Amino acid sequence: MLEESVFYQLSAVIVIAAVVSLVLRIFRQPLIIGYILTGIIVGPSALNIIKNHEAFTSFSEIGIVLLLFIIGLGLNITIIKDAGKPVFLTFLAILLGVGGTGFAAGYLLGFGPKESLIMATALLFSSTIIVVKVLSDKKEQSRLYGQIAIGILLVEDIFATLALLALSASAGGSGTSSDLVMLIAKGVVLGVLLFVVGAFIMPRLSKLFAASQELLYVFALAWAFGIASLFYWAGFSIEVGALFAGVSVAHLPYVQAIATRLKPLRDFFIVIFFIQLGESLNLNNLSNSIVPALVFSALVMITKPLIIMSSLGALGYTKQTGFKSAMHLSQISEFSIVLVVLAISSGFVSKDLAAVVTLTALITIALSAYLMKYDDRLFRRFEKQLSLFERTKTKKEVKALGNYPLMLLGYREGGYSFVQTFRDMKKDYIVIDYDPDVIELLERQHISHLYGDVTDTELLDEIGVHKSEMIISTITSPTTNRMLANHISKANSKAIFICHAAGLDEAEELYEAGATYVLMPHFIGDEHINQFVKRNGTSKRAYAKYRVKHLSTLGNLAVTRT
Repeated sequence: MLEESVFYQLSAVIVIAAVVSLVLRIFRQPLIIGYILTGIIVGPSALNIIKNHEAFTSFSEIGIVLLLFIIGLGLNITIIKDAGKPVFLTFLAILLGVGGTGFAAGYLLGFGPKESLIMATALLFSSTIIVVKVLSDKKEQSRLYGQIAIGILLVEDIFATLALLALSASAGGSGTSSDLVMLIAKGVVLGVLLFVVGAFIMPRLSKLFAASQELLYVFALAWAFGIASLFYWAGFSIEVGALFAGVSVAHLPYVQAIATRLKPLRDFFIVIFFIQLGESLNLNNLSNSIVPALVFSALVMITKPLIIMSSLGALGYTKQTGFKSAMHLSQISEFSIVLVVLAISSGFVSKDLAAVVTLTALITIALSAYLMKYDDRLFRRFEKQLSLFERTKTKKEVKALGNYPLMLLGYREGGYSFVQTFRDMKKDYIVIDYDPDVIELLERQHISHLYGDVTDTELLDEIGVHKSEMIISTITSPTTNRMLANHISKANSKAIFICHAAGLDEAEELYEAGATYVLMPHFIGDEHINQFVKRNGTSKRAYAKYRVKHLSTLGNLAVTRT
């Protein structure tokens, strides 16, 4: 009875996941690999702990909805509109390139036309959950390459839904051509409905929900799961529904609070998703599938990235945008397995194809986890060779500029205070940010600014980082700050580079990389208030004066953000 308890199964799985993840953490390996390995260990290939598959499937779906909903909350509509053309053209290139080579490879490996077609279709889809999770962990879902990658994933999910309908119709199921028309009609109706509710009704209701943090939390959950379920009922995947649920309310002023409160819940359930993904990978009788799986894996991890980089390069995007987009789409999806399993159950293809797609998924997901983790290092290593995928004139989004003694990289986190300091120093300065909302804000405030990606070293060189006196980064990404510290220390050893760190280990790494001073908000706050206490003791009058000054500063900050 104990082994049949969902609580027992969940407890055992989480304990094993913690142990495996700890080992991988010691060896600095991606935690996603640890979760998938845990799934293999607790699955039928090893310990066979999970008995109640329906419960774990539900847990996984909860994690998927929360993950995609939070990503949707952070998506910028302006960038989505701008990225529409490259997203569709790049997907078309993937469809023709990967689909064509996948079909040819399957046919040459001895598969029949139907099996080759199904396998080629399965190779088209990258894992939305894995890519979005990595982007979220790296806090780069708002980067241009992140927006493009998410856009391509969204188109792939919609195409996957259509592929299921086509497969159902071809196998003699209930699917017909009228179902496709009905699906498109439902999608249009749901899109219009979400736009109307999000634009005209939600802004009024949100104030009521925001009056209580608990009510806001419940509303967010209700909206995310309700819209995801509505899209699922209409025939779409829950991923598409959850993403649109987030995008439809992304303009509300309370989205940051919603995302912050949902993230701990998301992290728990998304771990279960990756564990279940590993558990679903049946590793029995894979010996005959090794060669085909290696061939298909090579197609996904070599051909697909080359197609993506070529497509984005031809459209005028930088080699960095193309490379990082390609690295994040270099795996097949869990949906690929579902597609093949459905084809087998419908009698469309033989059972041998399930083992091939399972092993291909395992190989590509595992290797892509490393490609995504070390994409910055790989780009710097092959930067010269990647120039092949970049046009002479790229979408730099900026024109050549003069040199600035003072630079501020990022504006949202404390940027206003630094701008005031720069003005007091009476030297030329510039603020660099890639968030269109921030750029619009800087324009309204007449602050010298530049729309661009600070991780683009060519951009930094173009604006004269080698002649700057002080560069301050408000960016919280440790990877980005380490890259900046390395580049600035080599390009301009005399410059002062100040950046942020969340902890002691991170600060030490930044100092080793060349940072002049590392800001640690908690440490600075404690140090500041301690100095204030030493100067004023228990004089409440002094605190009252400081309180008035503090409130005035906060008021100014609030004004600048509107």
